[in-house]
Amino acid sequence: MAKERFSEAEEHAAGSMAHAPEVTIRPAEGAVRGVVLVLHGGRSNSFEPVRSRHLSPARMIPFARLLSSWGSPAGLETWSLRNSVRGWNGEHMSALHDARWALQRIRERHPGKPVYLLGHSMGGLTALCAADDPQVRAVVALAPWLDSTTPLQQVSGRRVLIVHGDADRWTSPRQSLRYAQRIQHIADDVRYVTLTGAGHFMFTKLPVWHELSVSYLLKSFSDDTGAPVDAKYLRRAAGVLATPSPLGIMQ
Repeated sequence: MAKERFSEAEEHAAGSMAHAPEVTIRPAEGAVRGVVLVLHGGRSNSFEPVRSRHLSPARMIPFARLLSSWGSPAGLETWSLRNSVRGWNGEHMSALHDARWALQRIRERHPGKPVYLLGHSMGGLTALCAADDPQVRAVVALAPWLDSTTPLQQVSGRRVLIVHGDADRWTSPRQSLRYAQRIQHIADDVRYVTLTGAGHFMFTKLPVWHELSVSYLLKSFSDDTGAPVDAKYLRRAAGVLATPSPLGIMQ
């Protein structure tokens, strides 16, 4: 089925928005049972518009394709957000504003359907901050940009998987682990996976980044909805969920 694209600019008078977020939808086969929102990384500070040629959004395309390939037959719709600008931008929290716009559009189209968030780097921070949306059920944050000021209560009652490479020099694996420890009694379930030898941009162990995150979200989706996800796609998640030390998983 054909992809759909739309942007926030279409909701306003022509020329009234300098830069606008855009969503690409990979549709579900048949009735929509749930939606996953894919969030890309960025910079600390930049009001430069995000272009499709930029590596941060391009890096998330394989994740969206795999989510659609494995999940769309079971009723999962995949939304990929391209942010309006490249930066978080301090109190502007530009990426979070864009994510909340996309989540509002999901609520309008699919009221009451469970939503799942997948983000890398700044997108991981965005996903965790946006997890308080009432339809969100689970979050996967890959090499997220976290520190001691990252809010915690947004993940209350959610399932959370954090994956971080121990060779990351851009964002801190230590801060990610500390965050996971702090939310253990807030979130419904927390898993922290260390990818040995992997850096920030996911070049090392790329299939693990892809398959583990997609499998985890599909497991949550299947548990929440009863959707008939092929069992072979849930094996990686099953291995992580069966580990007796949920914050000490090594892959």
